[in-house]
Amino acid sequence: MSIKILFTTLTVLSAVQLFAQTPEEKIKELGYELFQPHKPIANYVKAVRTGNLVFLAGHGPGRADGTNVKGRLGEDLSIEQGYEAAQISAIALLSSLKAEIGDLNKVKRIVKVTGMVNSTADFYDQPKVINGCSDLLVKIFGEKGKHVRAAVGMVSLPNNIAVEIEMIVEVEE
Repeated sequence: MSIKILFTTLTVLSAVQLFAQTPEEKIKELGYELFQPHKPIANYVKAVRTGNLVFLAGHGPGRADGTNVKGRLGEDLSIEQGYEAAQISAIALLSSLKAEIGDLNKVKRIVKVTGMVNSTADFYDQPKVINGCSDLLVKIFGEKGKHVRAAVGMVSLPNNIAVEIEMIVEVEE
């Protein structure tokens, strides 16, 4: 490879890196804002890091002001409202992740998402609801945001929250 081609390639790569958005910039561009995580409501912690994995406890659709999206899918809430609740849960998860690792640029991969949907016995669209979280993670992290997932229905969730989502994330050591 000639010096000129190498220099041009490095210049293009530098320009791409210069203009690449950080996950936090992408979050703001999408109209969301990270916040200081609320204290757990019971005897647990929001995140545990072991090696290069961070395990995040179940997070509901809690907003920065402490309010939550409440209700049951198939009874009180539409699929669209559940989808939005899952997006809010994703932001809560990322807020706790940032508090744990300091910088979302350290995320190497979203590994697993487990989504629980507060739903009636005859509601079968839990995956469509949890897509709110999954779609947002892919918008923020691109390929690194693609993950394995479970989306299940629950007869109830704490405080009647609409969804609860937990996540496992690989980070730089």
